[in-house]
Amino acid sequence: MSSVSFSKVGVVGLGTMGAGIAEVLARGELPVVGIEIDAAALERGRGHLEKSTGRAVKRGRLTEDAQREILGRVTLSTDFGDLADCDLVIEAVPERLDLKRRVFAELDRVCRPDAVLATNTSSLSVTEIAVATERPTKIVGVHFFNPAPVMKLVEVIGTVLTEDGAVGRVAGLVEALGKIPVTVGDRAGFVANRLLFGYLGQAVTMLESGHATRDDIDTAMTKGGGLPMGPFTLMDLIGLDTCLGVLDAIYEESRDRRHAPSPLLRELVTAGLLGRKTGRGFYDYAGAEAAIPHQAGPVPSVAVVGDGPLPALVTDAAGDEPGAADLVVVTGDAAVPGGLKPGTIIAITGPVLERAVASDRAADVVGLRFAELDAPLAEITTTAVTADATAARAAELLAGLGLTPVRCRDRAGAIVDALRFPYLNDAAAMLGAAYADADAIDAAMKYGCGYPTGPIADLDRLGLSRAVTTLRALHTETRDPSLAPTPLLEEYATANRPLR
Repeated sequence: MSSVSFSKVGVVGLGTMGAGIAEVLARGELPVVGIEIDAAALERGRGHLEKSTGRAVKRGRLTEDAQREILGRVTLSTDFGDLADCDLVIEAVPERLDLKRRVFAELDRVCRPDAVLATNTSSLSVTEIAVATERPTKIVGVHFFNPAPVMKLVEVIGTVLTEDGAVGRVAGLVEALGKIPVTVGDRAGFVANRLLFGYLGQAVTMLESGHATRDDIDTAMTKGGGLPMGPFTLMDLIGLDTCLGVLDAIYEESRDRRHAPSPLLRELVTAGLLGRKTGRGFYDYAGAEAAIPHQAGPVPSVAVVGDGPLPALVTDAAGDEPGAADLVVVTGDAAVPGGLKPGTIIAITGPVLERAVASDRAADVVGLRFAELDAPLAEITTTAVTADATAARAAELLAGLGLTPVRCRDRAGAIVDALRFPYLNDAAAMLGAAYADADAIDAAMKYGCGYPTGPIADLDRLGLSRAVTTLRALHTETRDPSLAPTPLLEEYATANRPLR
């Protein structure tokens, strides 16, 4: 550890996150001083450490001897004075600026003048914390992700006041601990939370507007967007109060409508419905609530009209004449055929409403979108002229083909692209502003948020022209400035060049 110039580290606050940070440091063979406010809190912190390392022993990832060595490196105390000989102190108290400032005032008093002081804030201004001390040049942010022993990403944040060496020294320590450091400037939410919570906030707005249901949005983003969990499941896991706090902090700085917390989120928090930790949030965990999947009937007869791209599950089932088919899929610029039997469902993959109205079967028409041709998701969009029973029947037929159907209104981007491309646009804006490079942005979302791929890689995979087209449609529909394609996207799409 001498190569990173820290020989002893303090951690203030031994909740789940602080105890996890202390464990990471102790696993890295550093002596650690853990500080809590009183004896009861200190015992809870000891319990967090013992429970976390005990789980690792049960799973065969640690021996009992190694566990004892790790726990033996952590000295627990309620006396801030025990931090006097630490080279680095990491604050990990709750996300309240007034509380953090009080902690830093005390650290300023007891710590050596050359000690680096770090805040583990996820969204608050590191600069506002730094200026409340007598050593603003030695204040950095060091944002671990929960659970700290498991998650690889650590965002290391410098301010305009931080001396050149401090960020590099902390980033070096993070790397020596086996983590992946991403070094960025002091912007609310940094990289991962700024990108993640724009997407999460927009998902709540989508639900609140009646565009789609909670279950359909979650299903769409896992089955069609390739994410490990949907936005409402994730917010319940994070805690809705935490989500609200992060969104408030980012919105206060950015004034971007995508970060403005929705009334629904604020209402749930006010009511004390905070997610898993209270038994109810967007989902009701006490009642073991579960989504009811769309019921699949027998494999339907399918006809395809036009030559647009379709998933193999559709094309393999196609072959019937339109007049005999249960499901007629209309692609490209093809018109809705006539002579269809009663009860046939017509699914159009392009613009829907005009062609539905121009046909003699408007009530039987839905839109059909595939965010990824190799994914099992089918997005069914309904218009003002779609009969109530039509979307349900379309879902049944598509489920019979082996697809997972979700339903929403006929709006730009349906569900997946309407949530995905604004998030990717935010990442492109971050890249264009030189706040972080492509590798750092992708690493933040992969290792901090568990995304399968990073947003810059996703943009290049999906195509910049597709991104620009979708964002223009979203902007035209909503007039939300944050949905207009960022200049970098426009530039590279016009040049037909990838971002990397």
